[in-house]
Amino acid sequence: MSLTIRLHTTTTNLNPRTPINTKKFKNHLYITKFPSKPNSYSNPFATQFISSKKMSSLVVKSSLIDPDGGSLVDLVVSESNRGSKTQEAESMHKVKLTKIDLEWVHVLSEGWASPLKGFMREDEYLQSLHFNFLRMGDGSIVNMSLPIVLAIGDEDKERIGGSPDVALLGPDGDLVGILRSIEIYKHHKEERIARTWGTTAPGLPYVEEVITSAGNWLIGGDLEVLKHIKYNDGLDNYRLSPEQLRKEFDKRQADAVFAFQLRNPVHNGHALLMNDTRKRLLEMGFKNPILLLHPLGGFTKADDVPLDVRMEQHSKVNVANFHILLALLGLLPDLTDKDSVNAQVLEDGVLDPETTIVAIFPSPMHYAGPTEVQWHAKARINAGANFYIVGRDPAGMGHPIEKRDLYDPDHGKKVLSMAPGLEKLNILPFRVAAYDTVGKKMAFFDPSRAKDFLFISGTKMRTYARTGENPPDGFMCPGGWEVLVKYYESLQTEDATPKAAVSST
Repeated sequence: MSLTIRLHTTTTNLNPRTPINTKKFKNHLYITKFPSKPNSYSNPFATQFISSKKMSSLVVKSSLIDPDGGSLVDLVVSESNRGSKTQEAESMHKVKLTKIDLEWVHVLSEGWASPLKGFMREDEYLQSLHFNFLRMGDGSIVNMSLPIVLAIGDEDKERIGGSPDVALLGPDGDLVGILRSIEIYKHHKEERIARTWGTTAPGLPYVEEVITSAGNWLIGGDLEVLKHIKYNDGLDNYRLSPEQLRKEFDKRQADAVFAFQLRNPVHNGHALLMNDTRKRLLEMGFKNPILLLHPLGGFTKADDVPLDVRMEQHSKVNVANFHILLALLGLLPDLTDKDSVNAQVLEDGVLDPETTIVAIFPSPMHYAGPTEVQWHAKARINAGANFYIVGRDPAGMGHPIEKRDLYDPDHGKKVLSMAPGLEKLNILPFRVAAYDTVGKKMAFFDPSRAKDFLFISGTKMRTYARTGENPPDGFMCPGGWEVLVKYYESLQTEDATPKAAVSST
């Protein structure tokens, strides 16, 4: 894997677009000795991309990078003020949120979109939509490639009138928060869709689910959230905020945090990529690189595997992957065969607390390709990640009408390397992994023997599981595969169950 690196440094003569010599880079790191055992159960993230022509003066800062805007936004009101704020909200005009609106409230409230302090007003919306960034008061810019907006209908607009503030109700009618100093402006849907997705073709999942039926107006303002958003689905303990993640990284004295986002089940190809990244960071001189495996937890399209199933599958696979990693790094001298490693790990049932954390990223999914992948990377900066792993067609999907990719598969990683406001994030493009039919394992693709490799897409993987056909040995650990098969079997059982007749009266 060829890595280009951008560094968060204490000097000003860096060109963050120029590749560096990683051996020379290693000599300029501040290295800290770390305890052999972690201080607490920890959570991993991803490291950053940097470069310089004047390596002799390069000084690398081995600590978490600052969030966008300099400090994390926290929009949840204090417990001492909750009662008075709730009472105040009761007397306001109210706007009811959809389930996906509530996911955006969650994102905003915890600072994933820092320095944004609420749903966008028109000037913020236009900057995001047309420039993919926001300009700060001091003239600096922060990346913001997706508009985070709240739509309302004509009746809501008329009812609100000239009120400066409105209360927000959750999908179940409970008070969620207050939007202060509001601004209402026209929701030009076609413009929003065209600039976000690059097409207005029918069949875009987020458009059909959220935008088409949304109101003709957008309402922006400063957000106050009455209490932390919880889903009570058994997964809330995985939903760590940027502040919680940063505290964990500090406790663990991480000198590099590298993030990997998924919206599909994890297979051994993903494990290969994550393990290879950590190995290379160690070779570059980092002593305690931490991986954040950060699956997307908000809205996804109907044929994607649901979050609860993915999280169960991730827990199975990650147990195996940790020990595979140790074997790859030569730290398990008696366990060199990956199949035997998998077998022992699944039996042990231990997820290593020193090098990996699995947490849920609460954002909804747009499937907007190079535009959306900037949002995914920017949000991880706010949680402390300084490296971000990016692969083929990030945040992309098939064209909704034609039989082709909607976006060029290479454009996502190219855009990330040039995107305004992401200069302090180190982008790690990875080599293509595929199933080696000779070695009977996932391996990095070798063009010299292309005929020996089988590419198993997410769609093909889901088809295997749905039809009960096993993938090739070595594609995924058995425990992880069993989770997927059981999920698709449950769908078939559900479809085959006769529905009770409902009589009308």
